[in-house]
Amino acid sequence: MVVNFKDNLNNFDSISVAVASPEQILAWSHGEVKKPETINYRTQKPERDGLFCERIFGPTKNYECYCGKYKRVRYKGVICEKCGVEVTKNSVRRERMGHIKLAVPVTHIWYLRSTPSRIGMLL
Repeated sequence: MVVNFKDNLNNFDSISVAVASPEQILAWSHGEVKKPETINYRTQKPERDGLFCERIFGPTKNYECYCGKYKRVRYKGVICEKCGVEVTKNSVRRERMGHIKLAVPVTHIWYLRSTPSRIGMLL
């Protein structure tokens, strides 16, 4: 049986919007972002534990780890011992999330505005 995604777009009963709990965010997370750095200006590669870290979000090149030890599809799913990057397709970077541990809790912006947003009022 083939399920067409476009057919499922119009077939729903309700929509639910809620702010994620801290436990939910940690469950979705693939690792903690510890540094504010993004990309190394010399190598043009993501910094380790930074905002674009390959270990947290996945490889930038299809089926290739950061250090280059594992290349090609035959190593799919392998986690490199040297750099800690999972060998997989680079489109996982669009799906994976990381988290930032803060010193104190912060309030979501939906609750702070002087005139609350409609979504904030629903929550």
